[in-house]
Amino acid sequence: MATRVLVVDDDPTVSNVVSAYLTKAGYDARVVADGASAVEVWQQWKPSVVVLDVMLPGLSGLDVLRRMRAADDGAAVIMLSARGEEEDRLVGLEVGADDYVVKPFSPRELTLRVQAMVRREERLAGLDLTPTKLSAGPVIVDTAARRAYLNDDELSLTHREFDLLAYLVAHAGKAYTKVELLRRVWGWDFGDSSTVTVHVRRLREKIESDPSDPKLVLTVPRTGYLFAADTKQTPTPS
Repeated sequence: MATRVLVVDDDPTVSNVVSAYLTKAGYDARVVADGASAVEVWQQWKPSVVVLDVMLPGLSGLDVLRRMRAADDGAAVIMLSARGEEEDRLVGLEVGADDYVVKPFSPRELTLRVQAMVRREERLAGLDLTPTKLSAGPVIVDTAARRAYLNDDELSLTHREFDLLAYLVAHAGKAYTKVELLRRVWGWDFGDSSTVTVHVRRLREKIESDPSDPKLVLTVPRTGYLFAADTKQTPTPS
């Protein structure tokens, strides 16, 4: 069955061109033109990837995304917007978007970004699901159940926050650049590195006693980030 991609844009020229490119690439693409329809189709159709315009009639794209992330929907989301300022990109990423594309854009490049997201999900689906636990300092990550704990208290993490934490804990003590994390956690060979910055900040807000003075997810000058902890254990079966 072809991977489902939902395209949400009130400009028929944009949505039709994007849909045509995605269909040609082998995806099952469906188009809606307003926020309310986006929520309804998203909930019922369960797409793997959503291409979501920020400016929509009724509910905005950001409102749509807030609702779906609140419902713990993990579909990959590419936001579309005519506004390219960094602050606007960060807002979309804060809400839960995975990538951000500024209009006008290349339909071919957008299709490649969708392909990168789909490949990442396929790699995750093919992983060995033998229950394993990773631990570093006060953090325990159960990779099979997709649950994480801080001092025995369960953390409320989005799908991407969990993936990032699991990767950093599994490689505690090793620093990674934003580009490396984008490739290894998100599975992208290109993309906005602000995605990593935002997710690190959100992760710190959930696991650090003082996010402004982190003790677990550390910034390494001129390099990137690492997870520093008192102890590091090799993954072991539950």
